Amino acid sequence: MASTNKLSPIPHPPKKPVVGNMLSLDANAPVQHLVRLTKELGPIFWLDMMGAPLVIVSGHDLIEELSDEKRFDKAVRGSLRRVRAVGGDGLFTADTSEPNWSKAHNILMQPFGNRAMQSYHPSMVDIAEQLVKKWERLNGDEEIDVVHDMTALTLDTIGLCGFDYRFNSFYRRDYHPFVESLVRSLETIMMTRGIPLEGLWLQKRRRDLAADVAFMNKMVDEIVAERRTNAEAAEGKKDMLGAMMTGVDRSTGEQLDDVNIRYQINTFLIAGHETTSGLLSCTLYALLKHPDVLKKAYEEVDRVLGPDIDARPTYQQVTQLTYITQILKEALRLWPPAPAYGIAPLQDETIGDKYKLRKNTFITVLVMALHRDPSVWGPIRMRSIRRISTRRPRPGAPSTPGNRSATASAPASAAALPCMKQRLRSA
Repeated sequence: MASTNKLSPIPHPPKKPVVGNMLSLDANAPVQHLVRLTKELGPIFWLDMMGAPLVIVSGHDLIEELSDEKRFDKAVRGSLRRVRAVGGDGLFTADTSEPNWSKAHNILMQPFGNRAMQSYHPSMVDIAEQLVKKWERLNGDEEIDVVHDMTALTLDTIGLCGFDYRFNSFYRRDYHPFVESLVRSLETIMMTRGIPLEGLWLQKRRRDLAADVAFMNKMVDEIVAERRTNAEAAEGKKDMLGAMMTGVDRSTGEQLDDVNIRYQINTFLIAGHETTSGLLSCTLYALLKHPDVLKKAYEEVDRVLGPDIDARPTYQQVTQLTYITQILKEALRLWPPAPAYGIAPLQDETIGDKYKLRKNTFITVLVMALHRDPSVWGPIRMRSIRRISTRRPRPGAPSTPGNRSATASAPASAAALPCMKQRLRSA
């Protein structure tokens, strides 16, 4: 009897008529659900999304092939495509075929380099100190909303380092209006699934989305316009906005226009704040669950920063916090803030010598499952960071390119953690 699996030998779970697997995933934890499915179906399987195939890949050997940019390209679809309402053709949501994608890549390489990170360091410490001062004022029996505070920390850091704007989150009871609009917009975008008649019950949400996007665009446009108006005052600023306004793409000789600069700023705030705040929240949770690891982190900070608890950590000192860096990297492995990313074949392809993929088939690289691939990491305790100082891929195991999706989160957190510890030690 002929197989009914049109992507055979790629397996798939049972599906329902018409909707296929569209409504099968746990809406509250879809990524964790996909990770569970990898244990049942293996390193590659597919879902039927109302007739359109969605291929999920988690095996390191298959992802090694998928990382060939000559064969596979970034795919901006689904929820990511809808984020264009806020991010436009910024780096995160632009197709690689769009002119501003390559132009922005070339211009923004320098403001994300090591030298630029060193220039951002004082601003990062400034915001981290505001957080710790807030914590110092709390009574011993008061609770800390870690996720809220990490979100405020990262947004304020991006605002100050990126375009010299202070959201002043730690001087407010609620978030800045821009942040409230951003969070509300993303909630609406994530709620949208693309199923029939969905627009009927999301009418108010969509009206609010349009109003929020207009508010955010107006605010960012005013920041860019003010910087252009006060060119003399802005001459010495070495932030990302300055780089975008003055940078020239060597390939085309062109600069970014103000509309695309707006989209890049929105992109930094969307992609930057959520990934870094997620990393910090998960790291702090894991440290509290493993006091022996936390004790070693304290010891490293004491050794590197010295006995003066009022001295601000320097950039050079932060680079010497190797054990804390290992903690952050292990947290990134266990709970990657960007747990998946989408790509598509540029032509009909075969991977693993047997899995056929048609041109433009949507493929999700499941980073969270990749980071748990037992053929690379061996049998591990998924919730533990106890062995971070010795955790390495198995000898001879291939590299795991999926790590690249989360590494951009590290710079801001590396400055924040030692400063928090420095202040808490004196409380």
